[in-house]
Amino acid sequence: MVGLDIGTTKVCAIIGERNETGIEITGVGMCPSTGMRKGVVVNIEATLRSVRDAIEAAEMMSGKEIKTCWTGIGGSHIEGINSRGVVAVTGKSRETREIGPDDLSRVLEAARAVAIPMDRQVLEVIPQSYIVDDQKGIRDPLDMIGVRLEAEVHIITGSVTSAQNLVKCVNRAGFKVNDLILQSLAAGRAVLTEEEKELGVALIDLGGGTTEVMVYSQGSPYSTTTIPAGGSQVTNDISIIKNISFETAERIKSDAGCCWEELLEADDEIIVPGVANRSPLAIPRSQIMEIIRPRMEEIFTMVKEKLDKLLLPRPLGGGIVLTGGGAQLLGAAELASHLFRLPVRVGLPLSMGGLVEEYRSPVYAAAVGLVLEGDERERRAGSEWNGEAVPREKTKRPSPFTLLGGWLKEFF
Repeated sequence: MVGLDIGTTKVCAIIGERNETGIEITGVGMCPSTGMRKGVVVNIEATLRSVRDAIEAAEMMSGKEIKTCWTGIGGSHIEGINSRGVVAVTGKSRETREIGPDDLSRVLEAARAVAIPMDRQVLEVIPQSYIVDDQKGIRDPLDMIGVRLEAEVHIITGSVTSAQNLVKCVNRAGFKVNDLILQSLAAGRAVLTEEEKELGVALIDLGGGTTEVMVYSQGSPYSTTTIPAGGSQVTNDISIIKNISFETAERIKSDAGCCWEELLEADDEIIVPGVANRSPLAIPRSQIMEIIRPRMEEIFTMVKEKLDKLLLPRPLGGGIVLTGGGAQLLGAAELASHLFRLPVRVGLPLSMGGLVEEYRSPVYAAAVGLVLEGDERERRAGSEWNGEAVPREKTKRPSPFTLLGGWLKEFF
């Protein structure tokens, strides 16, 4: 399994291998991204170079040659809506009216039949719960008896051209895209627990160009929103106010940045290299914090405004989980807890063995989640039509001629 997270500031590639116990991470690669802006491709050549370099770095580490990958998609063009579909249960027989796989497929198709503009496409249709007759809150209605089947779903849509450009970059880099998966959905798969999803939790993915928010309620995604601001704005503020290059500002933010005053043990000075042969400049860490904190407060405030507008069935008992590169900033969790008045933690990918020290960082949350999500989808695709999981290469449905021959032998 290969997960490819193409972000505004970096491209991450994670290689996972399936073994007896699950997935083991054997390759990790990262490369700066220069061809993206707010999650959207603006330079195809630069993006495909970053993709190729990140995957080659992961290949070198794992010793495996990569041909296909599961690619994450995000950005300000992503939108989520809730919908509902209703169908009559056909059943295996008129007497029993048992709900079968065909009924589930039909009700999900009915739920996804929403009017969207021509320039947008449906990326994900995620079931939230089912209603059989008047019984609500059913997670899996298969084989239940009923007459009327309803499905409540969360539909995620995105720009057609943004998706096509992303696939084109990966294809031109020499790799095939198995499918596009929402980055925040993948990140949630890697860092959230089932208990947090059930209680209600908001996953805030602090990226370079955008901040993506995925809210879970009663175990399923409830809301998907994107804030058009991220870590790059913080770096840009430091660069402009202190008259230093963007690269130097990024290094200062990563090494000495902080947004919570109580965590500054001593007001050390940071030595900034001079521009154009000028002498180096010493800057107190407190001054850097005074630049970083207002921008981080602004991002969290915009997220809070979005959350306050949601009509959630119950409060967010699971609190807030921060992930993405911005979650590494010292004091980010403390500042978020102060503003949201909720428990906040930094989400690290679940340990799956292999190169644990390499990928146990919020930066790799989405890429690790893409590996996990891709593995589950391949297992579903490789399942036989009787529902029994088998490897894909062993899955073979009988041909019509074989079925006809068996029928003739049985009756003649």
